[in-house]
Amino acid sequence: MRKKLLVATVVGVAASVVLGAPAHAEDTIVTLTVDATGGLSITVPATANIGHGVEGASVSGLLGPVTVLDQRSSLTPNWTASVISTDFVTGDGSSGETIPNINVSYWSGPATATAGTGTFTPGQPGPANQQIINVPRTAFSKAGGTGNNFATWNPTLVVNIPPATVQGTYRGTVTHSVL
Repeated sequence: MRKKLLVATVVGVAASVVLGAPAHAEDTIVTLTVDATGGLSITVPATANIGHGVEGASVSGLLGPVTVLDQRSSLTPNWTASVISTDFVTGDGSSGETIPNINVSYWSGPATATAGTGTFTPGQPGPANQQIINVPRTAFSKAGGTGNNFATWNPTLVVNIPPATVQGTYRGTVTHSVL
């Protein structure tokens, strides 16, 4: 009987040492860094041909997909894409062979694809909202949410050909940028 009592006492003392409060404790604060996988970028088609028309008419066509890719891994990944056009010229433009950019309009239309959280908003949701792009205009924007995201849209360009415009192939530059 004495052996059993001695074993029970030793086990009880060991349990109180293991289960009891530690004599001293230290905390380690652990940190880690989540890096952004990239930055904020925009891609556009290199070229677009929107068709042909006659003086006094309008020519319109799709530019092709425009995509904003936000890989900043931000807590507030807001961005605004803008668009502006140059004049359209044929030849060297010195003989009045110019369609001024006041005749160039744009509408973004809805997104064709998005990913990420937040609100994606077209600058001009439909043809009734088209804007002259002789000055920078909002093409698309994103607000709210967190983390990486992207939006793609296929905008329409409208060029009003003024009366007395000479025959030729006119070229202009439509520039998209994102901040």
